[in-house]
Amino acid sequence: MALAQELYAIPAAKLDSFVAQWLQPTWEWKEEVLEVVRTVEQFLRQENFQGERGLDQEVRVQKTVKVGSFGNGTVLRSTADLELVVFLSCFHSFQEEAKYHHAALSLMWRKVCYSQDLLALGLRDLRMTQGVPGALVFTIHTRVTGEPMQVTVVPAYQALGPSVPNPQSLPEVYVNLIKANGYPGHFSPSFGELRRNFVRHRPTKLKSFLRLVKHWYQQYVKAKCPRANLPPFYALELLTIYAWEVGTWEDTNFRLDEGLTTVMELLQEYELICIYWTTFYTLQNPVIEAFVRKQLKKERPIILDPTDPTHNVAEGYRWDIVAQRATQCLKQDCCYDKRDTPVPSWTVKRARDIQVTVEQWGHSDLTFWVNPYDSIKKVKQRIQRSRAFWGLQRLSFQEPGAERQLLSSQCSLASYGIFSDTHVYLLDTISPEIQVFVKNPDGGSDAYAVHPNDFILNLKQQVEERHGLHSKQQQLQFRGQVLHDLWDFSFYGIQDSVTLVLSKKREGKAPFAPR
Repeated sequence: MALAQELYAIPAAKLDSFVAQWLQPTWEWKEEVLEVVRTVEQFLRQENFQGERGLDQEVRVQKTVKVGSFGNGTVLRSTADLELVVFLSCFHSFQEEAKYHHAALSLMWRKVCYSQDLLALGLRDLRMTQGVPGALVFTIHTRVTGEPMQVTVVPAYQALGPSVPNPQSLPEVYVNLIKANGYPGHFSPSFGELRRNFVRHRPTKLKSFLRLVKHWYQQYVKAKCPRANLPPFYALELLTIYAWEVGTWEDTNFRLDEGLTTVMELLQEYELICIYWTTFYTLQNPVIEAFVRKQLKKERPIILDPTDPTHNVAEGYRWDIVAQRATQCLKQDCCYDKRDTPVPSWTVKRARDIQVTVEQWGHSDLTFWVNPYDSIKKVKQRIQRSRAFWGLQRLSFQEPGAERQLLSSQCSLASYGIFSDTHVYLLDTISPEIQVFVKNPDGGSDAYAVHPNDFILNLKQQVEERHGLHSKQQQLQFRGQVLHDLWDFSFYGIQDSVTLVLSKKREGKAPFAPR
């Protein structure tokens, strides 16, 4: 078989023909692979794995799913890797899958060793890997060319049921996934069908784009740095899909050279990347929302698996090496046009725009879209254009279970780990007024404008107006000290943006006045 031409020697205008001629698999090759797939799947479906080593039941394969590049339709020509997820009858929950995963692998290993059909295909190098999750890996050969093919089989819990549900139809599945508290990525095979379909049903042109990026990654990154801990192909696939979605508005008629340039530029700024999808789960569920928000606060790059929010597929890898290789790629012929000018890239932000809802006591909510990397100052300017204010704008936000925070004008929403739709509170103060946060008994908090020389009673009256709790029933504390109504804020050393704790007084008791 002829070797593919060097990508770096291909002019940008000829990338489409390069993909078609050198990267797309031939029909004959796909038929050979499918024959191997049928043989392996037939063995798995017909075999009865007798329970042992902690599995005191009969173990049967309920379903097999082709995943990975061959399953989703983005396989490169002659890339002999096949991935199969097998759903086993012995797994009835994520917890059981984690408990019996290794035992199930051992059972399958014993059966594969003696499979006459697989031995006829030149079965060799059979082993169990201890990755996340563990898998059964072996090599077999195609009948015609005799090329070796690596087969990876991963047992999994059929969390979605016998058929793939509609998107966002089973939020309880994701709640159970989060509560299972497994190692990131351990339960991802349970969502193998969703992962496959996320790519499989995309336009043909996008799949060509994915092949081009994967070919570059394979030839110029992985092949050059075989011992480095590099990101998986799946992370590059997701980044490429994101670039296409945002950069072209999902247009099927786009230029491969512009797409390649865009992905390379994104890789150069990997430390800013924060990408996630809500195609299969919704942030309307409080458990899922709290978990995803926590995920988005972690160190970047962040690329959450669209089918498994517990798995940041970009975490823990040598992205600096990938960035260096991307810089080299941008200097090659494939990123230059006929006039020897760099191919322009699409406009793709390092994180998606999010919806910000501005709340203010006594006013209707104001909602608009901003990018997490926009400065808070820019957000305030948008508010200023929408509403007329005489004083100083104070923006704050609070996450469930956390303290309310003041948003600094010099920072961005990303500085506070805000990468999803959020609510912020606006307070308008006039010098020398200060802002104080009052934490309510339910855990929420509000912002109030007070003068340092105001009585504490003045703040209690504002609380009464907003929440209906009579001032005489309120007890305010600062650093554990109960605040008396007729003493002012400066007496207690209360400064701007501190938090006071509000509680309801116990009947028959009142705080002592300070001397």
